[in-house]
Amino acid sequence: MDLDLTLTGMAYGGEALGRDVEGRMVFVPFALSGEQVRVQIVETHTRWARARLLEVSQPSELRIPARCRHYQMCGGCHYQHLGHEDQLQVKAEIVREQLERIGGLQKPPVLAPLPSPEPWNYRNLMRFHLASQGQMGLMSADGSSAFPIRECHLPLPELDALWPRLQLEDTQSIEQISMRVDTRGETMILFHAGQPPAIEVDIMASTSVHWETPKGRLVLAGDPALEMTVLGKTFRVTAGAFFQVNTGLLPDLVQAVMSAAHIQPDQLAYDLYAGVGLFSLFMAEAGARVIAVEQSETACSDFEFNLDPYPGIELYESDVGAALDAHTAGPVVVLADPPRAGLGRRVIERLVELKPERLVYVSCDPATLARDARLLLDGGFRLCSVQPVDMFPQTFHIETVSLFEST
Repeated sequence: MDLDLTLTGMAYGGEALGRDVEGRMVFVPFALSGEQVRVQIVETHTRWARARLLEVSQPSELRIPARCRHYQMCGGCHYQHLGHEDQLQVKAEIVREQLERIGGLQKPPVLAPLPSPEPWNYRNLMRFHLASQGQMGLMSADGSSAFPIRECHLPLPELDALWPRLQLEDTQSIEQISMRVDTRGETMILFHAGQPPAIEVDIMASTSVHWETPKGRLVLAGDPALEMTVLGKTFRVTAGAFFQVNTGLLPDLVQAVMSAAHIQPDQLAYDLYAGVGLFSLFMAEAGARVIAVEQSETACSDFEFNLDPYPGIELYESDVGAALDAHTAGPVVVLADPPRAGLGRRVIERLVELKPERLVYVSCDPATLARDARLLLDGGFRLCSVQPVDMFPQTFHIETVSLFEST
């Protein structure tokens, strides 16, 4: 069914929204608030629907031409039709709206976003899918399949030069391909596959090559890890370990976290979902006694290497909930950088019991942040500030650094 809509707002997920004649909310990707559009309904529910944009009959004055030829076909970018400064305003308003609507907060203390120094070609990590003929591809906007790409404006220049050169004569059981570049300009290719490799690797570029299956990871060529330098500190990052993707904005993210944490010498600090030790290292530099928790074996190995010069750091390879249940020492500061699913009720209940003076919550999803914020406030914390950090320009994804204090 086709219909004409006047769009009245922006929603989390990269969509604009409006209401049909029956009052049902309709979400439209690649559109902007204030536009008049013609759409086709593709998903229907009782109270809302999702539509495909057919035509913009009256565009917003903020609309600009998209840079990439694959825009609207590709699922990777959502805001190329909006200038970077305007993207920042939209994202800050979405964070505020999620905290109000889901978290029930009144006038949440959302600060002006920290902008990415580069709105294009900023990603140190890209993950590609294989198209039907084995070409390098990305997922379509509807998530149904991968399509071959001819350009992408998100990877750092070293990756942008590397990915078009990769040629696969036999894709075998390859499911996805990750590429990463470190702060030295060294690159790595990681094949995600279902079976061990049975291929010959002919390296025509200076890059490391790894092969990962459910049974483990194998180095086919080059080094086992890359190096990421942030604020003068270097971190080993092994293939498959998590590390923030926006290299240029990492110093601002770390400084925002450390400013909120306000570490004093000899204070006990927990670093939950610690990864390879990015935040733990700077907390240790500030003189904290750090107890870190990380579930990934690969990340824990990197953490131990990266934090080796700092005595007294305790690392637990564990689920965060289980680790908190096993510790009774009350931290002054807790830093939590969970995955998109957020902290969840079990972890929050334990944090309420531990009652640290300050909880610094690094979130990549404002919806789960808002849900968790409500639980934290009900448990005796107050929300002091929410700092959006634009780690993902051109996309709807929003990083935030929130400071909660116990009351």
